[in-house]
Amino acid sequence: MATASVSFKSREDHRKQLELEEARKAGLAPAELDEDGKEINPHIPQYMSSAPWYLNAERPSLKHQRKWKSDPNYTKAWYDRGAKIFQADKFRKGACENCGAMTHDKKSCMDRPRKLGAKWTNMHIAPDEKVETFELDYDGKRDRWNGYDPSTYGLVIERYEARDEARRKYLKEQQLKKLEEKNSNQKSQDQVSDEEEEEDVDDDDLRVDEAKVDESKQMDFAKVEKRVRTTGGGSTGTVRNLRIREDTAKYLLNLDVNSSHYDPKTRSMREDPVPDSDPNEKFYGGDNQYRVSGQALDFKQLNIHAWEAFEKGQDIHMQAAPSQAELLFKNYKVIKEKVKSKMKDTIMEKYGNAASEEEIPRELLLGQTEREIEYDRAGRIIKGQETALPKSKYEEDVFINNHTTVWGSWWKDHQWGYKCCKQMIRNSYCTGSAGIEAAEAAADLMKVNMARKEASEEEPEQNEEKNLATWGTDVPEDLVLDQKRLAEALKKEDEKKKEERDERKRKYNVKWNDEVTAEDMEAYRMKKVHHDDPMKDFLH
Repeated sequence: MATASVSFKSREDHRKQLELEEARKAGLAPAELDEDGKEINPHIPQYMSSAPWYLNAERPSLKHQRKWKSDPNYTKAWYDRGAKIFQADKFRKGACENCGAMTHDKKSCMDRPRKLGAKWTNMHIAPDEKVETFELDYDGKRDRWNGYDPSTYGLVIERYEARDEARRKYLKEQQLKKLEEKNSNQKSQDQVSDEEEEEDVDDDDLRVDEAKVDESKQMDFAKVEKRVRTTGGGSTGTVRNLRIREDTAKYLLNLDVNSSHYDPKTRSMREDPVPDSDPNEKFYGGDNQYRVSGQALDFKQLNIHAWEAFEKGQDIHMQAAPSQAELLFKNYKVIKEKVKSKMKDTIMEKYGNAASEEEIPRELLLGQTEREIEYDRAGRIIKGQETALPKSKYEEDVFINNHTTVWGSWWKDHQWGYKCCKQMIRNSYCTGSAGIEAAEAAADLMKVNMARKEASEEEPEQNEEKNLATWGTDVPEDLVLDQKRLAEALKKEDEKKKEERDERKRKYNVKWNDEVTAEDMEAYRMKKVHHDDPMKDFLH
């Protein structure tokens, strides 16, 4: 029974504990406090709020979830920037060979490389740096103001105060100068009144200049603080208005759906929303009008020059070094103007300047004139002046190589030549009448030779057709064969060939006739197999 009562009591305590947790979650019971007296969120799971057994926690706590181990090596301190500890008089073994300090080697030396290091000169030994070794804690690593000296900001304040003081002094000097001019130039009451009015205007300008605020404050007239939501909980960002409330929005200038496109993200409208309206009364004509006005074109040309120069191998980058790119572009324009003017002067020096002449010659005006000229039926001029032929841009009446006429003055057989010597070869030397006579004699001789050749050519002899086989042998020209005997000889030759192919039909008693006639010889020649004949395989 005792065991049952204990188990019942533990179940009862557990039930009460669960009810208390539910009440805390519902907000009906106060939240539980940890060791430091801070409230514990009741929605934290039990496996997170319950401490491990080896910590011996007496009450619920979240201390074990935090960094409860403190490392004495971590600190928020900062090293002493630029501190020196000792400066030796002589070079020490193991020191930097360049400057002589013991805290680093030659490879890590930040001083200027000397022509002869301190190891060899033993002079101008650099002091040793103060080396500190410590580890920053979590906050110290992420503190961007760690190591900042606030006293350095005093230099910035002094510089701005000196600027304001110099400005006030300059304005005071200008006022005194105006007063002196006013006193020295007083002549009459009217003049005095006029000068007072001008002086009042100048004084007002000076007061306005003196009352000018800082440029940074002037630029923030349309600055609006806006809460921007981020994943980290949000941050305050600065948003500048692109227009004031009295101005009409771009998308309200033309409510037609098919009009210019408006991008709400960038608040841009490239095309003109009202292209048909009067340009004098139009305040906004699209964002593209700013791309072709002001310094936009100069900036575009600067970018194009930087791209082209980079492609040609120059080390230039518009975004990385804009000042260098602009300076190179200015030098390029100056050099381009010099080259252009030099080329212009060279061309004018060689060809002259027709625009500087007072009057253009009439011969150059395409040979046209307003003068009235009367001709007769034969083409002779009756009244007026002869028409001046326009001069060619090429050199005229220039004879070379002893010629008396120009190239192209003679035409024959679809070829141009010189009329003086009748030669077809350009830039040849003129031979005069002797060359003409020699050319005519050569032509006549060629005609005679051609006629002689035609006369000497006789018709080929018509030989009588003779059935002769003259393969590889010499046959007399006056040989005449009997066709009947030749046919018999050919027949005997075929039988002989047949017997040679079939030796089984050859008889024992063979009679041979030793008499060989011309027909037998011709038949032998005709039936003979020539091994060089390409058609020998088709004879049989």
